[in-house]
Amino acid sequence: MRRFAWLGIVVVVAGCGVLGDDAGDEAIRYVAIADAPEAPAAVVASADGSTGSWRVDCGRNERGIRNSDNLVVTPRVVGAAHHLHDYVGNVSTNAFSTDRSLAAAATTCRGGDKSSYYWPVLRVPGDGGSDEHDAHGNEGRVLTPAAVTIEFRGNPVSDVVPMPEFLRTATGNAHGFSQGGKNTSHLQWTCSGTRDRVTKDYPRCPEGQQTVRGFDFPSCWNGKSLDSPDHSSHLVFPTTVGACPPATFPVPQLRIEVAYAVPKDADYTVDTFPEDGRSALADHSHFINVMPPALMDRLVACINENRACTA
Repeated sequence: MRRFAWLGIVVVVAGCGVLGDDAGDEAIRYVAIADAPEAPAAVVASADGSTGSWRVDCGRNERGIRNSDNLVVTPRVVGAAHHLHDYVGNVSTNAFSTDRSLAAAATTCRGGDKSSYYWPVLRVPGDGGSDEHDAHGNEGRVLTPAAVTIEFRGNPVSDVVPMPEFLRTATGNAHGFSQGGKNTSHLQWTCSGTRDRVTKDYPRCPEGQQTVRGFDFPSCWNGKSLDSPDHSSHLVFPTTVGACPPATFPVPQLRIEVAYAVPKDADYTVDTFPEDGRSALADHSHFINVMPPALMDRLVACINENRACTA
């Protein structure tokens, strides 16, 4: 058994394997989910909290919509991510998309949600499959998700206000490994039947359970900006008790879960920048809100009225 620490958090790794990589032998790590830390307890909502939820079915990228662009971070630069993204929702998202083109495009989501939801693909290295990203250290067969769950939630201490149309945001850090774990505190990997355990490493799941990536997005908006130079300071996470910091306003909190039927004992990895060596610490996700205002108003009303709704 060995111990590793990121951002002051000690992770105990037992029964794990290491897959060597150009970024160093410690880049890719696997941990048996039974040896992972316990999942943090959810914040208990107060009487003033909003406990509703809104789920939208956007499919699981059955159409294979993928590219290595990143409209949020590097607009107008083709292939700037150096790794492949899976997309659900808006079918037109690429480096040259605009607010107008996104609003005019089709979507894989039900209920008229044209938002763009995306994250790096998951691969099984050495298991066939090849594309232009192999040269960046990402190789192997891309796994289509077995399921994608998209849910918007409330705030435990207050009502939420609508997100503005074309708000852009992200969670995780695409350079989480090369930057020593910076901005990875909300990173979660787990298994479908072992939700009481989460890890920042790649989990080894028991037979019959799916591997699950969880993306919690920030939900305290500054009330002014659709984006910011660092793509994060305009929308931040609540405090540990669920309250938004001063001069920010609670908007619906987005959570995305992406589940995979990973082959037994496969050394699967996410696509990353070369310097991050396919580390699980570099996992991340992006969101661009392209819901029509009337749809966003329905979503907010559902959450604030403490109802569970499906688009």
